[in-house]
Parts: sequence; structure tokens; C-alpha cells
Amino acid sequence: MLFAASLVLTGCGAGASSDSAERADSKAGARADGAAADADRGAVDGSAAGADEEAADGSSGAGKPGARVPAPQHVIRTASLSVEVADVTKALATARRVTAGAGGRVENETTERVDDAYVTSQVVLRVPQERYDSVLAELAGTGKLIARKADAKDVTDQVVDVESRIATQRASVARVRALMQRAERLADVVTLEGELSRRQADLESLLAQQASLKDRTTLATITLELMERAKPSAEPKEGRPGFGDALSGGWNALVGAVAWIGIVLAALAPWLAVALVVFVVWRRLLRPRLAARAARRPAPVPVPRGEGDAAAGERNAAGVTRAAGPAEAPEK
Repeated sequence: MLFAASLVLTGCGAGASSDSAERADSKAGARADGAAADADRGAVDGSAAGADEEAADGSSGAGKPGARVPAPQHVIRTASLSVEVADVTKALATARRVTAGAGGRVENETTERVDDAYVTSQVVLRVPQERYDSVLAELAGTGKLIARKADAKDVTDQVVDVESRIATQRASVARVRALMQRAERLADVVTLEGELSRRQADLESLLAQQASLKDRTTLATITLELMERAKPSAEPKEGRPGFGDALSGGWNALVGAVAWIGIVLAALAPWLAVALVVFVVWRRLLRPRLAARAARRPAPVPVPRGEGDAAAGERNAAGVTRAAGPAEAPEK
């Protein structure tokens, strides 16, 4: 029985060894086909593609023969605007009012003050597709347009594919549920429950994709950035300086000079410290030693003035005698 159930799940018919098993399999196949047909009809009725096809068939039968209504397009529209305004708060209130009037909503907002000078704000808006162009034009007119970017992506094929897979998956889930109602053995019930859980999870994933596509194709996304104009700085008034200004300027100059002197002294402090150490070493160690060495050196003996002159006369006389001796020799 478990083997037969697995074959029915994969779409292949299987026969049993007995006539009663064959009759049971044929009845099960008929019930499964009926449940699949009901599920397919329910899926087609619930899907947008099936509804469009039925509407096209009905209109072709009532109107001109052979005429078909073209399938609707599914487009994802996104845009980003950068606008410079005089007051961000007022411009933001205007953007909210325009969005609410178009039937949209504010999805995200970030407002901050930069350097206490001006305010910037970034807001994400979701508006219906049919009001996309008008809302975009009104938002761009709130101030000076700095930048604008728009994008449109056609996802019609993806939407149709997801809807077709949902219809097929619903029919598959209906078949498994029909087999579970006829299952008699516990092993068959456990196998069918696991298969049903897997197919149900796939169906829920497809439904989530369909909901996401429907949301993005129904509502367009607009990212609006608002920034304030830079305010001009106040120019100082020209005029004669007063007594207070002169006093303040002199005091500031004095404080600046003292500060610079302190900076110079701080820079010279290491050099002054080394010079002080060298002076102390010279004064305490080197100078006393030099003085002691000079004291131990013998002083020269003084010569009397008269004795010095006599000795000099004797030296001179001896020199004259030695000089005249050779000159008198030829006379002899």
C-alpha cells in the first residue's frame, strides 16, 4: 500500500497483485483527479492571471470575435530626490501631506541637525502607482531640485510564473490531502504527512513571493532627501575701536607674550639644566683643583737691581775684550 501511495504521488499508476487492490487504486486515482481538478479551479479563480484570462474570454464572447484583452503589466517603480529647501520641517510636513493625500504612507524617516547650522532629513515614501508621477512632481517643487533618479523594472513574467507555480502547488497539496483521507496504514499516513508538510512549505514560500511582488508593483517607492540652504555668516560692523576694545587687545597681547615667554623657557629648560650642572661641577671640583696646583708651583727668585747691572757690565766687558783680541794681533 505504501508503494502504491508513493507511485500515485509521482504521477505514475501502479497495480496491485489482487483485483481488489486494482479497484481501490482506480477509485483512488479518480478521487485524486477530482480533488486536483477542484484545486486547480480554485487556484485559477484565486490568481490574478486566471481572472484576467476569464475576463478576456468573456469580453471576447460578448464583443468582437477573436479580440483579446492584453495582460496587465507589473512594474516596480523607484525614485530618489534631493531637494534644497529653506525650512526642512515645513518641507517634511508638505511631503507627508502630499503622500497621505495620494493614499500612500511614510515608511521610514531620518532627521538630524548638522553642526548646529542646518537640518537634513531623509524619508522613504510609498505611494500608489497611478499617483507616482504627480507625487514626484509635487515633491520636486518643494524647493530647489539638486538631484533626481527614477527607475522602472518590469516583472510581469516573474508575477505570472509565481502565480502559475502557486496554482500547481495548490493542486499538489489537494492531491496529497485526498490520499491522506483514503490511507489506512500508519506508515502510509506518516509518509503522506511528511510529503504534505514539504509541499505546504513550498506553497507558503510562493505565496510570500507573490505578496512581496504585489506590494512592490502596487506601491512605488520614493526616497526623498531634504537639506536646508547654507545661512550666510554675519559680517562684522566696521567702526573705530573703543577704550574697551583697546584694553582687551592690550590684555590679549600681554597674555600672548607671557604665553610665548613661557613656551620659550620651557623649550630652554633642558639646556639651562645641563648648563647649571656643568657650572656646579666646575665651581665645586675643577676650580679648587686648579687653584691648588697653582699654589704648589715654585716662585722665581728675585735678583737685586745693582747685582744685575754689574753682572751685565762684566758680560759686556768680556765681550768687548773677546772682540778686540783678534784685531790687535797683526800689530805685534
